[in-house]
Amino acid sequence: MPLPSGLQLGSQPPSPDLLSKRPHLAGRSKRGESALLGREQEIAVQVSQVADALLLVVSLWVAQVFRWYLAELFPTIPRIDPFGAFAWLIVIIVPFGPFFLDLNGFYQFPLQKSGRKSASQIVRALFWLGVLIAGCTVFCKLSVNSRSVLLLFELIGGLALWAKERAIVIYLRNRATSGEYKERVLVAGSPDEMSMFARLLSEDQLTQIEILQVIDIRQQPISHLVRALHEHSVGRVIFLTARTELNRVEEAIGACEIEGVEAWLVADFIRTTIAQPAFHFFGSQPMLVFRSTPAISWSLLLKRCIDLVGSLAGLILFAPFMIVVAILIRATSRGPAIFSQARSGKHGKPFKMLKFRSMYSDAEQRRHELEQFNQMSGPVFKLGRDPRITPIGRWLRKYSIDELPQLFNVLVGQMSLVGPRPLPTYEVENFADPAQRRRLSVKPGITCIWQISGRSLIRNFETWNRLDLEYIDNWSIWLDLRILLLTVPATLSSRGAQ
Repeated sequence: MPLPSGLQLGSQPPSPDLLSKRPHLAGRSKRGESALLGREQEIAVQVSQVADALLLVVSLWVAQVFRWYLAELFPTIPRIDPFGAFAWLIVIIVPFGPFFLDLNGFYQFPLQKSGRKSASQIVRALFWLGVLIAGCTVFCKLSVNSRSVLLLFELIGGLALWAKERAIVIYLRNRATSGEYKERVLVAGSPDEMSMFARLLSEDQLTQIEILQVIDIRQQPISHLVRALHEHSVGRVIFLTARTELNRVEEAIGACEIEGVEAWLVADFIRTTIAQPAFHFFGSQPMLVFRSTPAISWSLLLKRCIDLVGSLAGLILFAPFMIVVAILIRATSRGPAIFSQARSGKHGKPFKMLKFRSMYSDAEQRRHELEQFNQMSGPVFKLGRDPRITPIGRWLRKYSIDELPQLFNVLVGQMSLVGPRPLPTYEVENFADPAQRRRLSVKPGITCIWQISGRSLIRNFETWNRLDLEYIDNWSIWLDLRILLLTVPATLSSRGAQ
């Protein structure tokens, strides 16, 4: 059976014309662009992480030796301690060096990155490694008697990591160009499915495989597949069988099982726009998982650690101020200082969100009287110069001071420092579009993109919801940190506050 244009049996990769037609699906992020030969890539990343840890340790030793001999050559330069005095840094460098590199995406798609992007990822990773080392010297009372060794380490380590990655990229590209890097595979599928499959692959993925034969198991007997396995001696068959009867696919995979050949089934029989497929086991049962939110990872664990440390530090730092605010609220209007309201948390689970009371105690009862003056489209109720707000409450809202008690919600895990703002449960129940509920797929937060984009100046709930979904689809630790940093000037300027 002839292959689609641009893919010939045992030939070079598809032409640039075919690759240029590859669609970039809306809403898909790089989480879904995993390399074709997944397990091999996982092992390669793990080996690379071990190598990078060793490279950073060697860089520390070179930095210390260089600084030591510099003091020997120039007597005016102060002497430093032997390398043993810096050995405690290895305990931090070995685990956290690769960890920060991974958080910055250093190990993702190395063949698709430019040298400039790699350098940027390395600089950010080493910056946070330096911050961690500085924190250990302050809080753990560990000493580094020469800051110049650390600066040299960052410089030498960064150059070494960059040079290593560029050398590996050049080597792999040369192997791919020569055809040495390709794995010989068979494909089971129709010509149309083969064309679609080729368009969805990246150039680097296409250079990894050499398709020896395509067998359409809908039209041809399974014996043709078995004969091809014997003829070509391959170790992998890729099944593109979205329109093939399930029992036919099962029979073909059974033939591969008997031959001891890997069978890879392309999971495109269920089409999604945003959700990315992943494979898991529930007990002994294999499960194909479609996930449209960030998967459980070290990054999410780090996000929770930042929430814990940030909320605890905030409560300690602002405790005296919060006590004063509570006293002022009680002194200027009737009712408790802290107001709690049922809000929708992750997956819509209700929780009691805490705020400093900024309205009169009968505010909830009066809301129905004011709904006709709502200035926000959609299910959300927002009203400029709301008559229910107390004089001190207007000041609290202007600078978002009323949100400070939510640090308790973050501490107990009901909220995060950064995330979509939690809406009252009755507003969530009035969502007109079911797609709006995807904002509930992550923990709500104290601040978000909406918060730093003008807050109540955004009158359209669709725009607000779109900002929240953009945050979910593009989430990273660095996006959280950027939002936290921008929240400070946005709060002080009181732009969009009501």
